[in-house]
Amino acid sequence: MTASRARRAATAALLMGLAGSVQSQQPRIAGQDQVASDMARRVRQAIRTDPVAPVITPKGADVTIVLFSDYNCPYCRKVHPALQALLREDPKVRLLYRDWPIFGGASTEAARAAIAAEFQGKHAAFNDALMTTQGKLDSAAIRSAANRAGVDWTRLQKDLTARRQEIDAVLGRSDRYARMLGLTGTPGLLIGPYLLPGAVGVAELRKVVVAVRAKPEG
Repeated sequence: MTASRARRAATAALLMGLAGSVQSQQPRIAGQDQVASDMARRVRQAIRTDPVAPVITPKGADVTIVLFSDYNCPYCRKVHPALQALLREDPKVRLLYRDWPIFGGASTEAARAAIAAEFQGKHAAFNDALMTTQGKLDSAAIRSAANRAGVDWTRLQKDLTARRQEIDAVLGRSDRYARMLGLTGTPGLLIGPYLLPGAVGVAELRKVVVAVRAKPEG
């Protein structure tokens, strides 16, 4: 198999593997052949790991949720409390944040600031403040959210400058993965081999987590 054919096969397998019906709760990971299936698993694993993307990793976590989101997306704000509820009730769920700012300049500004806040251990609080902000974000609203979250604004600006390449790189990776998954908007959640586009409630999240635990990926 040539390199270009392998890439196409991996993408096809990935998309097929993510097409299982969540409603029917029938785990289904399809692939054109074993090589493609193995490649699809490797791609999903790459999406679940990142040296810069903010992550919540409880001890003993056995299921990872990858969230593709935009801080100006109203549906992302709807899924936020569902994810927080799941994290509170299930101490073995890991959550990786992949910022995918597709709603314009303010979204990109918020995403960059949120990622930079991780360098001072304030991502969780800042993420919550941004997601619970009323109305569309702009520079003033982002600064206000940072203040509510206890973010050191001076340090944040220094980190945004000093670690610009790292932040740009993770945003680039997340954009590439979102497109590979076929996402056309936010939010998008990757849980095991399942892709859940759009806002979902905590009950649906629980069902998918149970399905992934019942049949872990090899």
